[in-house]
Amino acid sequence: MELLPEGQKNTTKVTFEDQQKINEFSKLIMRKDAIEQELNIQRQEKDYFDDVSLELELIDEDEPIKYKVGVIFLHLKQKEVVEQLERDLESTQARIGELESEEEDLDSQLKELKSILYAKFGDNINLER
Repeated sequence: MELLPEGQKNTTKVTFEDQQKINEFSKLIMRKDAIEQELNIQRQEKDYFDDVSLELELIDEDEPIKYKVGVIFLHLKQKEVVEQLERDLESTQARIGELESEEEDLDSQLKELKSILYAKFGDNINLER
């Protein structure tokens, strides 16, 4: 079965090293997808923290507030909730920074592999989504 357009022949041989590079490219793409998904979750969590902090300003300071920690809810005072919320927000922002850094590293690795593979295979390989 021939997948190339009619009249075009594949004259490039795929070596074991080439196959390893193609496999590595595929693994990096899957890892990048997972990071992007985690980044979206963390960014959404950060947005939730921002929304909650605005709502906390409207609540009476003496009124107990339910704050979820893990799978349980704790009744805390507004001041305690604000402090915990700030810690959680800092943690989320740190995680976002880590993920963005990891994504940048993956992008540079993918760019390098892409240039190597396209240099060898030209139009005979498609590395685009």
